[in-house]
Parts: sequence; structure tokens; C-alpha cells
Amino acid sequence: MPDPVCKAYNNLTIKQLVIFKLPNFQIPMPKPDNRVDAYIAKSAPFAQPILKHLRLLVHKACPGCEETIKWGIPSFDYKGPFCSIAAFKAHCIFGFWKTALIEDPKGILSANKDKAMGSLGRITDIKDLPSDKIIIGFIKSAIKLNDEGVKLPTRERKTVKKELVVPDWFIKTLKKDKKAYANFQEFSPSHKREYVEWVTEAKTEETRNKRMATTVEWVAEGKARNWKYMRK
Repeated sequence: MPDPVCKAYNNLTIKQLVIFKLPNFQIPMPKPDNRVDAYIAKSAPFAQPILKHLRLLVHKACPGCEETIKWGIPSFDYKGPFCSIAAFKAHCIFGFWKTALIEDPKGILSANKDKAMGSLGRITDIKDLPSDKIIIGFIKSAIKLNDEGVKLPTRERKTVKKELVVPDWFIKTLKKDKKAYANFQEFSPSHKREYVEWVTEAKTEETRNKRMATTVEWVAEGKARNWKYMRK
């Protein structure tokens, strides 16, 4: 696209972008959503110019994207979701789905990593935003990720196993029945945990005593806590 055309294109509003036509160039037109208009109109006065500005930058960087509402906030899709905007009582946010993978040479995104839900931290004024050039660079990087089908790495869930603590009174009661005590010592950690948690989580002393008596009986017979539901 020739420079004069680029300059004119970059100065257009959302509505002007929709009707912008050039006979010699194929430019995908933005697809505004009336729900986004309504969302911005209902936002606080301080938030409206911020949301409008970010919305316009998204469309300028990715004219072929589609607007929608997801989880109650404006979202932009291009081969899948890639960014969103939102307004709160005292601040706005602008977030990318794949913030961790976006090219960020100046460390702007990483600096705001833990400050707010969005990728650019808490935005209370347009002056809080990086330059349009930087934001458009982020948007184009997000688009590139979707173009290439790049996905966020799956998070490894660290499961910390709580150490099983068997109360002294539990062991003391089991020892009254030699067979029950011997069998309990041979049980797997999971079977031990099932009995201990069942007994200790009783809400009254009476219930706890009944469960303890049942535990001694079943353990003496070599039965697991849920033996009734186990396949034979």
C-alpha cells in the first residue's frame, strides 16, 4: 500500500474503516459488534476514550479480526481469540491471550505481569498506554502467533501430597486388636489415609467412636475402607 494511502488509512475511525474502499487494494474490513459499542457507552467516562482508542488500534493492526463479547467483556478474534479490553470502576485493561509469547523487546509486558489482570497493567488514562507503534507491534505479534498456530505451553500441575498423620489415639485403639493393627501396618498409604480421614473428619465424638469401632472390625478382616464398592 503506498505511503499516502497508509497514512489516510491509519487516521480513520472505526465507522470510516468499515466503509473504506480502495479499487486497487484488497483490505479486509473490520467487523464491529454492536454489543461492544454498548459496552463502551455504558463504561465510566474516563474509560470510554481508552477503550475506543484500543479498539481502533486493534482494527488498524488487524482489519480482518472479529469483535465479540466473551465473559462479559469485548474480545477480538483472528483465527481464535487473541486480545480483549475491559473497564472497571477505576481502571481499564488490555490483555492478550498469549502474553508470554508476544515479542516484548522493551520488557513492557513482563513489567506488568503481576500488576493487573491485563497485559499492560492498570490503565486510568490514555497517557498510561505505550505508544501506538508499540501497541500495534504487540497486536501484530499476537496475530502472527495465531497465524502460525502457536499455543501456550501447558502448565504442569504440581501436586503436593500431604503427609499422612495418624493420631496416637487411632493407633492405640487399633493395637487393642492385634490382627487389626498388623493388617493396618500392611495397608497401602491410600488405604490408611481413607480410614484415618473417615474417622478424624467425624463431626461428633459419638460418630467418631462408631467409625473407629467399624474401622477396627473391617481392618481386622483385611478390608479396605470402600470394600463394598470394590470389584471382586
